[in-house]
Amino acid sequence: MKQIHWYPGHMKKAQIEVQERLKLVDVIVELLDARIPVSSRNEILYKITKDKLRLVVLTKTDLADQKETQKWINSFKNQGFSAIFADLNNPNDVKNIIKEVEKLGENKNQKYIAKGMKPQPVRAMIIGIPNVGKSTLINKISGRHAASVQNKPGHTKAQQWIKVSNKFELLDTPGILPPSYDEPKKAVNLALVGSVNAEILPNEELAKQAFDYVKENYPDYLKTRFEYLDLNKDDDACFEEIAYKRGYFSKGGQDIEKAYKVFLNEVKNGLLGKITFERI
Repeated sequence: MKQIHWYPGHMKKAQIEVQERLKLVDVIVELLDARIPVSSRNEILYKITKDKLRLVVLTKTDLADQKETQKWINSFKNQGFSAIFADLNNPNDVKNIIKEVEKLGENKNQKYIAKGMKPQPVRAMIIGIPNVGKSTLINKISGRHAASVQNKPGHTKAQQWIKVSNKFELLDTPGILPPSYDEPKKAVNLALVGSVNAEILPNEELAKQAFDYVKENYPDYLKTRFEYLDLNKDDDACFEEIAYKRGYFSKGGQDIEKAYKVFLNEVKNGLLGKITFERI
């Protein structure tokens, strides 16, 4: 597989701005996709922000394997991070994020109070790759559409401060991906969950890699979704069977390309089942 490059101009600019604004920030809120906690971490941003207090939030938990998500939370905590998982559409989960950020910012205000000064708002910077839930989180926290949301990689393009309360301010940043991915597996994982455009990889290659992983780790999902699919067949035969069962036909027979696309869509949107592509 060729090396994957994904670096629109606004991402490079945003990375520079993140570095410049770090001195204004108390806490980093790092959003990672619970299905791919390793691949969805921008290592460049992580290194830039590593000296700041950090809250790791695993998002998309409604699409991920719950048991694996808990293992990842435990792993991050063992590394010394504050870490929680969250369904960003669940108000209680959003409240938990606010509580954790405020808890991390308490030390700052202890110093202010000791000097006889008024407590200052905890300033948090949200970082993460495209389509991991940053804008959704800000909207939920602020209680209004302070940041526009669109289910499309690379949508948010400008930084903005958002006053949540007198105790809490957020800095939104665009989703930033590294300039390239030397590890093909990470590029595959990002494409599978929709953080980069799937078109950067051939549908056949992407679908077969996903199929092999699901067949090994969640075989019952395939048997249920595709009516007792015979998993003893090779990948080509399985996709032919999927096309046949779904009624995808073209002039030359089964429309295998459509079967690839539909399969990838069902994987990405959780229709196949709750899947975690990276395990401890």
